[in-house]
Amino acid sequence: MKDFVMCPRFEKAVDMLSKRWVALIVFVLIPGPRRFGEIEGCLSNLSGKVLSDRLKELENEGIIQRTVYPEIPVRIEYSLTAKGTALAPILKEIGSWSSEWVELEPTR
Repeated sequence: MKDFVMCPRFEKAVDMLSKRWVALIVFVLIPGPRRFGEIEGCLSNLSGKVLSDRLKELENEGIIQRTVYPEIPVRIEYSLTAKGTALAPILKEIGSWSSEWVELEPTR
């Protein structure tokens, strides 16, 4: 294994997607655009500040886009870009894998 070299792009992708909440936020956006409160409502235990931070990071990476509708009140929606949509098959496969192999702790 001494001659194995990790691909820097693969490493960056895994680092980005393994950051807490990132993959779950992308997963929530797969069906279509959502507003901030809708995303927050789908992910329990996620604070508004962390969601805001992650949305900015994902926007900077070109994975999501933020669309502002100049209505009263202003409406803002988040959706996946082509780059973000390309992650959908990967996350759906993780979902299939988890259904078969991941066991949950019994609830009390």
